[in-house]
Amino acid sequence: MDLLKIAEAAFAREKKEFPAFKSGDTITVAYRIAEGNKERIQQYRGVVIKIAGHGDAKRFTVRKMSDNIGVERIFPMNSPFIENITLNSAGKVRRTKLYYLRNLRGKAARIKKKLY
Repeated sequence: MDLLKIAEAAFAREKKEFPAFKSGDTITVAYRIAEGNKERIQQYRGVVIKIAGHGDAKRFTVRKMSDNIGVERIFPMNSPFIENITLNSAGKVRRTKLYYLRNLRGKAARIKKKLY
């Protein structure tokens, strides 16, 4: 029983603080990937199209274009594999779930930048 409490306390301490971001923002996620016995950090840059869940189950979906093919990846917010998140630009959008971006190509898929 004590071991479980120690493990939970260690996990609670490992929660990292990330910048506040929302749907429409362009972010870069530094994600730790294990390949065999080596580890490397992959930079995944794209637009946040969805934030879902709350508490420990919170997750966000990032969409990027790779050789004219849309690639989406879901990241759990409290994943220990996320090294850091960098906010590149804030987008001006009117909804929280940006599924319509899946059907748009090229300049039509751009998101206006928020002016402060």
